[in-house]
Amino acid sequence: MSIDSRPAADYAVDRRLLLMAALAVPIGLLGVGAAWLLLALIRLFTNAFFFQSLSIANRSPAGNTLGAWVILLPLAGGLIVGLMARYGSDKIRGHGIPEAIEAILFGRSRMSPKVAVLKPLSSGIVIGTGGPFGAEGPIIVTGGALGSLLAQLLHVSASERKTLLVAGATAGMTGVFGTPVAAVLLAVELLLFELRPRSLLPVAIACAAAGFARPLLLGGGRLFPLHAVGASPWVLPSCIVAGLLAGLLSMGLSRALYAVEDLFHRLPVHWMWWPAIGGLVVGIGGWLQPRALGVGYDVIGDLLNAHLAVQVALALLAVKAIIWVVALGSGTSGGVLAPLMMMGAGLGTVLAGGFGGDPSLWPLVCMSAVLAGVLGAPLTSTVFGYGLTGDSDALLPLLAACAVSHGVSVLLMRRSIMTERMARRGRHVHREYGVDPQERVRVAEVMTRDVATIPADAPLAEVGVRWFGPTQRHRAYAVVRADRGVVGMLDREALARAAETARCAADLCDAAGLVAATPGETCRNAAERLAAHRLERLPVVADRETCRLVGIVSRSDLLKPVQAQADEERVRERVLGWGRAR
Repeated sequence: MSIDSRPAADYAVDRRLLLMAALAVPIGLLGVGAAWLLLALIRLFTNAFFFQSLSIANRSPAGNTLGAWVILLPLAGGLIVGLMARYGSDKIRGHGIPEAIEAILFGRSRMSPKVAVLKPLSSGIVIGTGGPFGAEGPIIVTGGALGSLLAQLLHVSASERKTLLVAGATAGMTGVFGTPVAAVLLAVELLLFELRPRSLLPVAIACAAAGFARPLLLGGGRLFPLHAVGASPWVLPSCIVAGLLAGLLSMGLSRALYAVEDLFHRLPVHWMWWPAIGGLVVGIGGWLQPRALGVGYDVIGDLLNAHLAVQVALALLAVKAIIWVVALGSGTSGGVLAPLMMMGAGLGTVLAGGFGGDPSLWPLVCMSAVLAGVLGAPLTSTVFGYGLTGDSDALLPLLAACAVSHGVSVLLMRRSIMTERMARRGRHVHREYGVDPQERVRVAEVMTRDVATIPADAPLAEVGVRWFGPTQRHRAYAVVRADRGVVGMLDREALARAAETARCAADLCDAAGLVAATPGETCRNAAERLAAHRLERLPVVADRETCRLVGIVSRSDLLKPVQAQADEERVRERVLGWGRAR
């Protein structure tokens, strides 16, 4: 008998949550290990290509002495990655987050072992040869692949596999940046597509575990410690302007990226060669502005602390923007957060002279606001700015600017940089989500109470004439005993398949296999049961013990909450007005 006997509660959870929470701890540790490995690979290749030494010391490619020969290094890196994508896995192309979203929404959260190996290796090569990218996108894919692979070894559902994938992805981000709270918010705003304890708690535990383990491998402390004064009420107008400009910059960067990608698609060469072509542009830009090469955390730190003159910052960031757009549009492997942080901080450096106040505030505010506009994740970007710097006084300016930037981007752009590529493949991603209207309404509120039934002892001949004859009113009827206990549902097809031994309506029903609903459960539960058993209507019984019939709920009944929500969205009315108040 299939009846949901769970009592109504605020959250739909069961004991599986304990298993997911327990698995989140090792996944968090794996995420930190993957972050350390990725950063070590980037440093290894940086030292090997730019300084001809085998070391994982943290050195900027800007310190090289190669002269014009530096132009060839990004080209070589692009060529290697193009070959890896062609003959290894094309899933390593791109900046990582859209690939993770696609695996979650359209791939049942299954990622291959090839991706777990080739993504960090390819990103290490690209960034290590001067690619203007960050490590965050690759680590999201790598950590997500580790979580997905672990889940694929276990007997779990696709939803649980998604939770473990996202736990690994955000744990990796925590390992790189040391921002566990921002990583959890990134999961909520970009990856999970739900806000439920079943997924939120394991992700939060994985990020917490990664945060505790990070100092053991990557050191503690903030990545860009800063304290800027920004709590004055007079700062708000400047925050609004900064948010508007950051939103426009976000829109410009996003459109430029996909315009360049369109140009690459028109080239008469296989896509395997595109990263090498993009690498050539990167090499030329790096020869002109060496500090535009690589991740650029040192440049971000200088911008945040107002150590770069406006003219120097403008020249550097113009080159960074060009080579980033061209390289990413070529389909190579690398993350977007660090380049966007640099460009946003550059915008803040330019604006700081006009806004006045603490010159360190505006690079931080614009850095986060550009992230909010490009990612479509204002809460993540706000907390991310705080997590990187530890500057609590900047929280209000960060929140204001990120909200404005996000508003500009959603009003002016149909798609974000995270979803445009999937849209071009014919896959729509709707990033808004809320409480399912069917979760708010109980079966008792939509069911039909005046039910036509068939007595369990009714002869088959009478059933065929009276209920399924020319005057048939319903497609199926509940078969009930004298005490109103439900035996099953009977339709014309079941009647036509009746065995010769069947004598009455009850003989055609399987009481043990009864699928029913209860008045107190949600419409969503009833809808899921209809879908699982491919039914059109369910008997509603008072309880599991007596199975006393109290109503019928059909598929059309379950659409009533959706219709009510549609009315709330579309029907405009004036509730109060002149002459109406009492």
